[in-house]
Amino acid sequence: MKKLNLPEYNFRLKTEDKKTKIFDSIRRKYIVLTPEEWVRQNLIQYLIQEKNYPAGLIGVEKSLVQNGLKRRSDIILFDRNQKAQLLVECKAPDIPITQATFDQISRYNIHYKVPFLLVSNGLQHYVCQINFKTQASIFLSEVPDYHQLLQID
Repeated sequence: MKKLNLPEYNFRLKTEDKKTKIFDSIRRKYIVLTPEEWVRQNLIQYLIQEKNYPAGLIGVEKSLVQNGLKRRSDIILFDRNQKAQLLVECKAPDIPITQATFDQISRYNIHYKVPFLLVSNGLQHYVCQINFKTQASIFLSEVPDYHQLLQID
C-alpha cells in the first residue's frame, strides 16, 4: 500500500481467498484491504495513538439513512456520553479531496450534527470546526487531541 502522510503503524494482515485483509481493531475482524481501507485503518490508529481517542468511543462504517437512502459514515468519534463529536470521511490516496468530498461529509453531518469534521485521503487532511449558532466553519491546522476536542466550545 502507498505510504501515507501519517505515522507508520503495525497492522495484522492475512491473505484469504487471494485477497489481502487487514485486522480492524474497532470492528474486531479482518476487512479486505483496499486503498480507502488503508487510509481508514491508519487514521483510526492515528486518532488512538497520537490524539488519545479512546478506542471504545470510535465507530466505523456506521449506517445512517438520508433521504431514504442508506449511507455509511467512515469513522465517527463520541464523547463518554455517546454524543458524536468528530465525523471522518476517508478517500483512497489517489482520490483528490474536492468540494464534492466536503459536500458529502456535510450531508452526513445533517444527520449527526457533530462540531468537528475531518476529511482525508491519507496524504491531505482537512479538519474543520462547525459553529452551529453562527453557521460558521473554521479550518484548523491539526486534529484536536481528544481532551482538547471536549473543551472546545
